[in-house]
Amino acid sequence: MATYDDPRVLRAIAHPTRNRVLHELSAAGSLRAADIARLLDIPANQASFHLRQLAKYELVEEDPEAARDRRDRVWRLVDREGISFRTEDMLAQPGGKAAYTVFRRSAVAWGHHLVEQAFSRPEGDRVERKNVSEHSLRLTPEEADELATELNDVIGRWRDRNATARGSDEPDDRETYSLLQLLQPYPGLPEATEE
Repeated sequence: MATYDDPRVLRAIAHPTRNRVLHELSAAGSLRAADIARLLDIPANQASFHLRQLAKYELVEEDPEAARDRRDRVWRLVDREGISFRTEDMLAQPGGKAAYTVFRRSAVAWGHHLVEQAFSRPEGDRVERKNVSEHSLRLTPEEADELATELNDVIGRWRDRNATARGSDEPDDRETYSLLQLLQPYPGLPEATEE
């Protein structure tokens, strides 16, 4: 897993569109700017701009093996295992706290959006496959680490199994699913609000 401590990298991925580009590349393996544009419903030049920004911070790179020819630009994550941050090191740098605040605000809003969508009903005749579950386990910190590793291994196997270079001639009826995973000591109840 690629590890960063540069606050500029954290700010770059706090942008919702760039964050989504990273998730699509993680799920698919390799994509062209046109593929990303179609998946995100944005103009191709905007998809190219976000890819260049992510490449500037060495989060994505070209994938020449997936290209059809020398002019075909296909992109992939620099590290297939994902991204992590050395939070303490990053917070100690100039701009680190501000970058973390921006990232945290964006991540919390996205998490709220995911949960809200999971409990919403689909519009019209569309059938959506959703699975919402919450589990409580008694674990030591070491067991929590072991469980997190096992869960990430399972997700990695599924990701690798279904990752394909987009733009191939083979039809692919898959779509990107979001899996939000939180493993933490059970939090206290939120403060009551008057209604």
